[in-house]
Amino acid sequence: MTHLNDYLVEKRAAVLARKTRIEKGELGPQPITAKVSAEGRSGIRRIRIRDFQVVTDSPPDFAGYNLGPSSPELQLGVLGSCLTHSYLIQAAIHKVPIEALEVEVTGTLDGRGSHPDFPQVPVHPHDLSYTVRIVSPASAKVIASLEEAVERFCPILNLLKKPQAISGAIDLIKPGPAKAKPGKSANSATKATRSRGVSAAPAATKAGRAAKAA
Repeated sequence: MTHLNDYLVEKRAAVLARKTRIEKGELGPQPITAKVSAEGRSGIRRIRIRDFQVVTDSPPDFAGYNLGPSSPELQLGVLGSCLTHSYLIQAAIHKVPIEALEVEVTGTLDGRGSHPDFPQVPVHPHDLSYTVRIVSPASAKVIASLEEAVERFCPILNLLKKPQAISGAIDLIKPGPAKAKPGKSANSATKATRSRGVSAAPAATKAGRAAKAA
């Protein structure tokens, strides 16, 4: 069975290298981007981040096909991923041995939140909580200090806990002229008809001559 401790050695080296780059002024703000498009017919949402793709979808009772997690479910997964990574980072920094690590995130999503008769029901996921399961020989005190560091430095945890300013814009694009359906054009169809007419005439003539000869 493989443990995380070998990886934590590599992680510590990477963290220290990044620290050096920051101190030298080589590492600063970097833009991050995610693009999402809705697929025709199915309506699935395809997320594109760098060279990666993630599909999100809705359940069948919401005109979906269950081809991927819903956006709220994906948000819980993102939080869990970031918490897991943050524990690995802090364990590497403080040389805390970890053999196994798992984070479970739960929440509540009430479908009534989008209904006008239930204005008191939040439209967003709520009652979020997470449980961290750590297999480690470290003491409870050491793990508690690890937890404190994670809660301070986990990016997505702090994103969700603190108010954020989000700006939005709409780029309205008018549809262009309808594209011709794949296949032969009208001119090609006309040419094909004419071609068939030319070839059919000699065949009929030959058949008539054969009848006279008989």
